[in-house]
Amino acid sequence: MSTLDLLAHAHTLAPTLVDIRRDLHRHPELGFEEHRTAELVATRLRALGLDPRTGVGITGVTADIVGDAGPTVAVRADMDALPIHEDADHDYRSGTDGVMHACGHDAHTAGLLGTAELLLAVRDAGGLKGTVRLLFQPCEEKIDDEGKSGATRMLDDGALDGVSAVTGLHVGSNLPTGKMFVAAGPIMGGTAEVVVDVIGRAAHAAFPHEGIDAIVLAAQGIQAAQTAVSRRIAPLSQGVVSFGTIHGGTASNVLAERVRLHGTMRYFDEAVRETLEQVIHGAFESVRPLGGDARVQIHRGYPPVVNDEEATAAVADALRAQFGADAVWPMTPVLAAEDFAFLGREVPGVFFWLGAALPDARQHHHPRFDIDESVLPLGATALARAALALIDHTATR
Repeated sequence: MSTLDLLAHAHTLAPTLVDIRRDLHRHPELGFEEHRTAELVATRLRALGLDPRTGVGITGVTADIVGDAGPTVAVRADMDALPIHEDADHDYRSGTDGVMHACGHDAHTAGLLGTAELLLAVRDAGGLKGTVRLLFQPCEEKIDDEGKSGATRMLDDGALDGVSAVTGLHVGSNLPTGKMFVAAGPIMGGTAEVVVDVIGRAAHAAFPHEGIDAIVLAAQGIQAAQTAVSRRIAPLSQGVVSFGTIHGGTASNVLAERVRLHGTMRYFDEAVRETLEQVIHGAFESVRPLGGDARVQIHRGYPPVVNDEEATAAVADALRAQFGADAVWPMTPVLAAEDFAFLGREVPGVFFWLGAALPDARQHHHPRFDIDESVLPLGATALARAALALIDHTATR
């Protein structure tokens, strides 16, 4: 099937892809609870003549599209929603209070179902020189009680066994519609959760000298951490520590005995991660000479998304050939996290973004999140082209 025919075929699927995306948007499910979503995916894959494997990584679905003898590559879409109440009046708004697709995973799932149809057409035309494994992944947005996300759970269940490369995309609700953003190397940040307990000694607020004010100590630790980040990280490197919540105290006239801080750190480079961890521990050591104490816990989350250089070049060339050079833009790295990173650590990975901004662009993880659905056939085509490019690339390595 020619480049032009593939995109034309995708546009014929557009109404179906929109219907699927809106159905999923109406019925969002949180991580590892995507039972209805997984069943919808499996049912549609069976209707295409595929034999899906369900329950992969708890609620994930995989299916192989087998062509001629050659490499196996994987294409991934995530399926989970977020614990956010949707503030919208369109007819496909979430029907589940407190849960919505606020990051575009409904579009990813619909798009990969479209990719399946395109790749089956390529196979039937004799153009599939290997195997493509479809990965419909649960739980990208969080980790479970054992510290595992959907990607790691799927890896545990062998989702990448025999796979030579993996690709995926993310819609960008604030990126120009129809433009694709691709870059090699680190493109998304690694993350860790930071929990700090600052311990002082309670006293009447009128007699502060009789106590040790945990709020003042916590403020000093936060300030020390921010100063240390700006001075310990090289100016051309990137890393950040942010505290999002602070809880402490019992009454306005009592010095707080304990304060708990929750925050996050983000980085692209492992050396920066090590420095940030040292910075946080050192910043809160400073409360001890003042009579307080601090207990710092750092729970590592997702590693950085690092695109393989050669595989990314092959995919970028294929996207330019399909959509034109003016549609494929270099990606500026961002410190947002993505658990595609775990897949890309196992085999060469290529993760890219597809602009999907409405005229009034929305933000991710926002109650009014939405996308321009006209990009759904573009995304389906882009993933199909990326898979075919990776088959060719790995076959010649």
